[in-house]
Amino acid sequence: MGENCQRLLALLGLLLCLYYLVRCLGFLKYLFPRLGGAPPRAFFRSMGEWAVVTGAGDGIGKAYSFELARRGLNVVMISRTLTKLQVAAAEIEESTGREVKIVEADFTRADIYEDIQNSLQGLEIGILVNNVGMLPNTEPCRFLDGNKNDTGLVNCNVLSVVKMTRMILGQMEKRRRGLILNISSGVASYPCPLYSAYCASKHFVAVFSKALQAEYRSKGIIIQVIMPYGVSTPMTRNQKPNIITKTPDAFVRESLAYVTFGDQIFGSVAHEILGRIMKLIPLWILHSDRVQNKFVDAIGQRAKLRQKAPQQGPL
Repeated sequence: MGENCQRLLALLGLLLCLYYLVRCLGFLKYLFPRLGGAPPRAFFRSMGEWAVVTGAGDGIGKAYSFELARRGLNVVMISRTLTKLQVAAAEIEESTGREVKIVEADFTRADIYEDIQNSLQGLEIGILVNNVGMLPNTEPCRFLDGNKNDTGLVNCNVLSVVKMTRMILGQMEKRRRGLILNISSGVASYPCPLYSAYCASKHFVAVFSKALQAEYRSKGIIIQVIMPYGVSTPMTRNQKPNIITKTPDAFVRESLAYVTFGDQIFGSVAHEILGRIMKLIPLWILHSDRVQNKFVDAIGQRAKLRQKAPQQGPL
C-alpha cells in the first residue's frame, strides 16, 4: 500500500514537472518571437488593403495606425476628436506614403454605426483593431462612488466591439482571411475591485474574442484579444514609461509580433510575466477590504501630491 502511494506521488510529481516545463517552453516564444513563428511584415498587407482602427486619435490606437501603415496598409482612423485625427492622419501620410481616411464618431453613443458603415463602403478591410475604450473614473474607486454614465461605458467598451466586428467580419469570411485585434485589459483577467464596471466590460471583450476565434478559425480569420497592463496613454495620465509601463509605439510593435501566438496575449514580455504573477495571487487577498482601503488611500495621497506640485508656466 505504501509503495503504491509513493509511486502515485512520484507520477503526480512527474506530471506536474512536465506541465511546468511545457509552460516554460511556451513562454520562450515571447522571448524569441521569430523562432516561435512571428509573422513577417508582409503578412499584414496580405490580409487586405485597408486597416480600420477605433480610438485612433492618440495612445494605442494612434500607434496601431502608424505601425500598420508602415507595414503597407492604408488606414481608416475612427475617433471622436476630429482635430487629433487630422493631425495624426497627416503625419501618417507624410511619413509612410499610405492613404488615410478619418471618420469622426463618438463611441459612447449607439447611433453612429450607419455613418461608419457608409464611410467604409467599397474598402477591402483586412485588419480591424477594436481599440476604443474608456475608464469610467480617473482614479480607482468603489462602484457607487464613481461615474454614473453606465450607458456610455457599455456603448464604448462593449457595443463598439460587437458592432464593428459585425460590420467587417462578413467580408473577411468571404475572402477567408483577416485579422481582428480586440484590446481588453490586464485587469480583466480576474474580478478586479475598484475597477468593477471597467473590468467587467473588458472581460466581455476577452470572452467574446475567444468564442469568435473558435467559430471562425477554420475560416482563415485570426481573432485575438490583447490584455495589456501599463501603457503610457492619456487614459493612464501619460505615466512615465518603465520596465512595465510601455510607450504605445513600443507596445504595438511588440504585440504585432505575437498575433499568431493564440487567442489571448498580454502584448509584451513584461506584461506576460506580470499576468502570470497575478494569477498566482489568491483572490481573497485582492478582494480583502484591507488591501482595497490601502490602495484607495495610496491613490488619494498621490492625487494630493499632484495638486501641491508647482505648475510650470509657459516658456
